[in-house]
Amino acid sequence: MTRVHVLALPDGMASSLAITLDALETANQVSLNAGRRAPFEVATLRTGRAPTAFASGDLLIAPGLGVRSEAELIARLATPAVRRAAGIAGEANAAGASVAASCASTFILAQAGLLSGRRATTTWWLAPAFRRLHPDVDLVADQIVVPDWPIATAGAAMAQMDLMLAVIAKFASPGLSEACARYLLLDQRRSQAPYMAVTFLAGQDAQIARAEAWARQNIARDFSMEEFAASAGLAPRTFARRLAAVCGLSPVRFAQRIRMEAAERLLETTRLPVDEVARRVGYAEPSTLRRLIRREARRSPAELRRR
Repeated sequence: MTRVHVLALPDGMASSLAITLDALETANQVSLNAGRRAPFEVATLRTGRAPTAFASGDLLIAPGLGVRSEAELIARLATPAVRRAAGIAGEANAAGASVAASCASTFILAQAGLLSGRRATTTWWLAPAFRRLHPDVDLVADQIVVPDWPIATAGAAMAQMDLMLAVIAKFASPGLSEACARYLLLDQRRSQAPYMAVTFLAGQDAQIARAEAWARQNIARDFSMEEFAASAGLAPRTFARRLAAVCGLSPVRFAQRIRMEAAERLLETTRLPVDEVARRVGYAEPSTLRRLIRREARRSPAELRRR
């Protein structure tokens, strides 16, 4: 049986905490119903209480911090409660316990130094801030869950459920994780990419925002990456570095995301044939658009049209 300490942060995201506790309870109940022992012993841990003694094999989970802006995040990270949470995460890791966090709480693990040199993810809209504050972390912001055990991180708020399925698979069994997913009617999701709003990310840098607007104006033609960089008033290499810092994308992937978003809107709001949609977003070959949509949105054009 794995001892699980669930960190209940002051003003934390209530839904994320509830998802954590519900998923663990579901795993225990499904296991008991199958005639097996419950795999998890769960305790809620609050930062204002006496220190907890962690042991090797334990698991500490930090559900979402619950912030609405980068400024709010920075302010929350400086509070005594969140600093104490970072200390608790460090203590757990030093004792040999595994640590998992989602959404803005991934910043707590980074603040504790637990993600240095590791692969990790975070909520997609805070990815630029994460890269700026923690350049020593290999951030893969398009991933929903990065299980780099003994540390695991997950993306935006509702990715807490994806994180919990990964936890159940790791500390109980993949079969139990699958059973919980079926019980809770959860689909398997592996990427945040379909949910990332490129316009939101680009808007955090004036020159990148200018390039994004230019790309949308020129979307029907096959422009070069040199032209794309020039639209931002930057040299190609500088443009690539700036784009990676702001959006976590290469110029080619950035252009593809802009074209794909435009194609999605046309597929959802018109009855235009896929060939015509492809032409309007700059692809001479419809197959290129189909492959892009399948890779980024994990759906076919027909499925996008039906949703």
